[in-house]
Parts: sequence; C-alpha cells; structure tokens
Amino acid sequence: MLSPGGLEPEGAPGAGAPAAILVGVSGRRGHDRRRRPSSTPPLAIAHDYLTQRGGAERVVLALADAFPSATIHTTLYDPAGTYPEFAAHRVRVSPLDKLPGLRRRHRLALPVLPTAVSALRIDAELTICSSSGWAHGFPTTGTKVVYCHAPARWLYQADDYLSGMPKTARLALTAMGPGLRRWDREAALGAERYLVNSTAVADAVRRIYGIEAVVVPPPATMDVDGEHVAVDGCEPGFFLCVSRLLPYKHVDAVADAFRLLPDERLVVVGEGPIADRLRTGAPPNVRFVGSVGDAELRWLYQACEGLVSASYEDFGLTPLEAAAHGKPCAVLRWGGFLDTVVEGETGVYFDRPVAEEVAEALRDLRSRPWSTVRLVDHAAAFGPDRFARRLRDALEDLLPAAT
Repeated sequence: MLSPGGLEPEGAPGAGAPAAILVGVSGRRGHDRRRRPSSTPPLAIAHDYLTQRGGAERVVLALADAFPSATIHTTLYDPAGTYPEFAAHRVRVSPLDKLPGLRRRHRLALPVLPTAVSALRIDAELTICSSSGWAHGFPTTGTKVVYCHAPARWLYQADDYLSGMPKTARLALTAMGPGLRRWDREAALGAERYLVNSTAVADAVRRIYGIEAVVVPPPATMDVDGEHVAVDGCEPGFFLCVSRLLPYKHVDAVADAFRLLPDERLVVVGEGPIADRLRTGAPPNVRFVGSVGDAELRWLYQACEGLVSASYEDFGLTPLEAAAHGKPCAVLRWGGFLDTVVEGETGVYFDRPVAEEVAEALRDLRSRPWSTVRLVDHAAAFGPDRFARRLRDALEDLLPAAT
C-alpha cells in the first residue's frame, strides 16, 4: 500500500497539470451517458501492464474468468514474463508495446505511461480498470469502474519503489511528480465507482482522492490440486517467502532473521531490482530460487513449514495461498494482512519489519499447533466463485444486460 505515515493529496485535481499529462481525462467527471451504438462491446477489462507474475495479474485473470467475453487492454504485454493463461484471452496493447525492452523493464516506462494510457481509448459500455497506478486513466466511451490494488507507489511511496532505477529515470519521475499526481487524482475522479482489495486501501483511497470505495477482496486462485514439481536443492521443512524483490517488501529483514535461526532454512521465491544485493547479503541457510511456475510454487507451499512476509502489503494474498495448502504464516501486522490472517488461527503477527521480531514470530509459529481444516476453510472464503459473486453484487446496477 502506502507508507505507514499516511499521505495527503496535493492541490486541486487537474489544476495546472501539463497538457500532455492530461490527454484523455480533461475534466472528465463520471461516465458518458450518451446513447451508444448497439455494436459497442458490453464490457472491457484494463490493467496497467502485463509483464510479471503477481497478485494483481491473478486478479485480471479472475476478472477475465468472470467476464470471458471481455477484451483485456494494457500498455505492455510480455507473454513470457506473465501468466501463460493470458494467451487464451484477447489482449489489446498500446503503441508503447512496440518497444520490447520496456516489456521486461516496465518501470523505465513510468514517466511516459500517462501518454501511453491516454492513447489507448477503450470502447465498451462498462470498463473495469484493474489499477495500481495507471489503468484508471484509460479514456473510455462508457462507464468506468476502478478496481484499485493501491494508489501508485511511485507517486506516494517513491523512495522505496524507485530504489534501484537508473538515476535519470528517478530524476524524471521526481520532476514530473506534481503533474503526475494531479493527473492521477483527475483520473481517479473520472470513475463512476471505486472498488478496492482491502480496508487498508479503502483508507488510502479516501485519504488521497476523497473517494469512498467498496471493498471486494481479490480471489486466491491457485489450484492446490494442480501439478506439483519439486524444486531442486530444496528439502522439505523450510520456511517460504514469496515476494517481488523490492525495498518495501523487506525481504532483507526476513533473510537476516535466519542468522538468528541457524537451525532453520528459508526459501525465497521472486525476482526484482535488488535481487543481487539480497543474494550477496543473505546467510547460508537462505536460498533464492528466482521466479518459478505454478507447479513448482505448489510444491514449495506443500513442502514448507509456513510462510513469512515482512512486506507492507495492500492485500495479503500469499497467506491465503499458504492456508489453501494447510500452512500457517508469520507476517507484518499491517495493511492487507489484517484482512487475510486470523491471529492464532491462520498465522501470527510481528509489529516491525526487523530481523529480531521476524525470528521471534517464527519461533512462535513453530511452537503452536495448527488446524489444517481451519486453514483450508479460511482460504476457501476467498475463492474465485465468491470473488465473482461479490464483484457482481458491487456492480449490479452498472453491469450491461449482455453480461
């Protein structure tokens, strides 16, 4: 989500923003209620960029499953870098996608994404924008609804998010920050309705945009009965951390905790800009396996003793994936984890992302008995069917008749 200190909006929405930044949003309030031709598609889905494998991308797949006739619109699409299931859907990309280097290093495109977003107009009666920063700015011919994973980290948590980027890109984003924040708020206020993934993000949306959002928890979509493939060099009995390797994820604190737990082992799944630094600084009982497929990830969840995360998360998806496999978690008492972990029943909390507290929480997790039935039932409450039902309930008055 955002930094624990909270955030305040900057200035009046739209005031003084550069013309190039405001293309496609200029003063838009609510949706266009004019009569549209019958050939207009009933529903579309939009997402920031499909270049990686994470919780937000799983939500897009869940949206596509809920509305299978919808085309997915995005700025960048890297089929090899994201989930293979997207190949079964119609994906429309922006002109920016012609630059293949950006598909693998999407953060370099952040300064120009408002222009790329504004160039991809979506024609549909209803567009659901899965957004963590840009997709809510897509211009649409019909009603726009935003499913917000978090207000843009690079605008409201820049020090952490931009760490590791080239200096020129960081300077460009810093210089453009005020205009981008105005563009961001203008785009947000152009939506008919805001949905969010957690109560923590609902608080942030209220604080930054002044919008009251509806909480619709995203689904835990991993099929626990799918193929399991063992990961070489990982003997069962380890703790598991599944995370993008970014500063605000605090994987360094988790790894450092295992200096204090020499008899335990940690396996870290994920890639990111600080991967080399983390690998170099980790103790010998920590193993980094990089990005893995779903079959390997299922095996890792099944073979671990529990999940650990010290991240400031907008929505705590990985504890639900662990619970679906009957495994408890030790996580930071913050943000989305407060919605997805039941203390003492599905996991334990620690209060700060520091090695000593992480280690103590893992000792606590080891010492407790855990009910596999309770864990699995908890994860089931966040299943895809319930997500689709909650989504339709939240949008009942806006959904076109054809959906």
